Amino acid sequence: MKIYRAELVPLNANAIGTAAHGQAVLIENGANLTINLELFDTPANIQHWEHFHGFPDNRPAEIATSAQDVNHDGFVDLPETGAVSGTTMVPLDNAPHKMNIPHDDYPVADANGHFAYTKVVPLAELDAKFKATFNDSDLALDKRVIYVHGVTDDVVLPDTVAGAVGHYSTHVTLPIAVGKIELVN
Repeated sequence: MKIYRAELVPLNANAIGTAAHGQAVLIENGANLTINLELFDTPANIQHWEHFHGFPDNRPAEIATSAQDVNHDGFVDLPETGAVSGTTMVPLDNAPHKMNIPHDDYPVADANGHFAYTKVVPLAELDAKFKATFNDSDLALDKRVIYVHGVTDDVVLPDTVAGAVGHYSTHVTLPIAVGKIELVN
């Protein structure tokens, strides 16, 4: 059994008016990966996309900070995270093993900005999909980071904020919390 943990810290807090934070625990145990996340102070009453990101060549990913705001618009948007965090890899949604990213089956925060997420994922299915997508079945969790995304539509985002995915706007994809996954045991 392997246990991983990520302390999720705020990203874009000054710009969005809330400092989302929390913790993730991932447990590889036999045929399953159990994922537990709990977030506080997220934008309330909306869905929050959450994923782990990384580099397909297994270079260690790092969390984005305000230093990644390369266009100096006051926001670290999804494309700006790529230089240090890599690409979106696995969604933490209703079916992580399917690796379907853009959809509406992610956790929704309550009126206090809190949500908890737990999912038991069949590792064989996740490994197979990961291999088909990234040509490697090694999830290398300790080389990944977790992002939580999403702000309310009333947050004014400048036109310079990028990262819309399909018909989902930058309000859905704007990162609000991030944490480095570390092997604990």
